[in-house]
Amino acid sequence: MRQLILHIPHSSTYFPNYEGFIINQQTLDSEVLKLTDWYTENLFDSEKDIKVTAPFSRIFCDVERFADDNMEEMARYGAGVCYEKLDTGEEMREVTRDLKEHILNTHYYPHHQKLKQAVDGQLQENGKAVIIDCHSFPDTPFVRDLDQHPKRPDINIGTDQYHTPQKLIEETEEFFKAQGMDVELNRPYSGTMVPMEYYQKNKHVSSIMIEVNRRLYLKTGTNEIKEHYSAVREMIRAYIDYIKNL
Repeated sequence: MRQLILHIPHSSTYFPNYEGFIINQQTLDSEVLKLTDWYTENLFDSEKDIKVTAPFSRIFCDVERFADDNMEEMARYGAGVCYEKLDTGEEMREVTRDLKEHILNTHYYPHHQKLKQAVDGQLQENGKAVIIDCHSFPDTPFVRDLDQHPKRPDINIGTDQYHTPQKLIEETEEFFKAQGMDVELNRPYSGTMVPMEYYQKNKHVSSIMIEVNRRLYLKTGTNEIKEHYSAVREMIRAYIDYIKNL
């Protein structure tokens, strides 16, 4: 049976340990509130599809970053695979080489292996795999965001030139616009997740990133849901069903 792979990297608030952190709990809690993609594991829920969810906070280990800081643009802002600075630029955590290696081996690589296994299974069963990279984003840019434009869309679609077919882009744009959403491509965030074993190597692996503006379902500056939450969730579930039938 054809299934989509729903990759949910930033919904968790769990810290396996606090080694290296030099800030107090209140400051860390504030950063978690700010950076977590709240409830994306529920917004992008589908019992018929495959969910690969990172079970730890992105602040502890961001599975969407390159493991090698030399390849990761955000590492220079202290937000590489193991975050070292707050969004404001203040020091948050001291990450030694040994600590980073331990986190990569115990959390980062096992997560990526699960994603690869999901892709492998779909390739074997159906000859192709489709990943939806599931995110949310704040209506106001983070301090270290590369795109600081104050006007942000309802839905941000992230694409990869090699792994995102034009038909998938067009159908996704049309779907969300038909729901009355303001939609932009690769703004304020670009790209989409593909396992490194297949990246730029296998066009049978497709991927598209869907970022939902938090203003659609959260009260400003909080993780409290709005009354429109259910409607947003139904829209996302309808999109998942729609894409599966393309």
